[in-house]
Amino acid sequence: MNGGTAEPTSDGRNVGQVTDWTSLNYAVVDVEGNGQRPPDLVELAIVPIGSGVIGEPMSWLIRPETSIKHLATRIHGLTNKDVAECPSFEDISAHVLAALAADVLVAHNAHIDLGVLQRKLGAWEAPEVFDTLKLARRLLPNQDHYRLGALVDAFGLAEGLPGELMPHRATYDALVAARLFVLLATKAGSVEALRGDPPEGGEGEAPTLF
Repeated sequence: MNGGTAEPTSDGRNVGQVTDWTSLNYAVVDVEGNGQRPPDLVELAIVPIGSGVIGEPMSWLIRPETSIKHLATRIHGLTNKDVAECPSFEDISAHVLAALAADVLVAHNAHIDLGVLQRKLGAWEAPEVFDTLKLARRLLPNQDHYRLGALVDAFGLAEGLPGELMPHRATYDALVAARLFVLLATKAGSVEALRGDPPEGGEGEAPTLF
């Protein structure tokens, strides 16, 4: 939804353009890995957001090319036995690409998830990316911590989720990241406000797994 008169700038953007954030489709992503370097996927979840409404999550357990390290199992609880009979990433890649077909990809500390997907999908070109970690630092100032778990606790983002969903599993993390994004996008109001400059010093957090 555009409002007002917009004049194009030299780089093609329109000054004064206001685009309702709900006019775009989003794919919220979370990956869980095997703890190896470079990391390989053991679980992936993608949650769609359309017209501002969070949709049903899609998730896959994946058999990695190399074994899951004990440290990774301690974080997400998945063992090599859990994924021994699961499909390889190549077996599900077409479904993953279909689920990623959105205007914007969203993730918390997004460079981690994006890096894994780009390595696994090869020629895939990512859409625009919104990082809820950077957005939260800018739009929710004065929080003690900006880890996903801390923001979930601060804003009650896990309320009403099924009891079997657990932190550090892909479906849980993608759903609470989706709820966080809706909170942030509602506060920002427009796509242009979401694209605003991140605060200085807003580097990505050290990953807990990868």
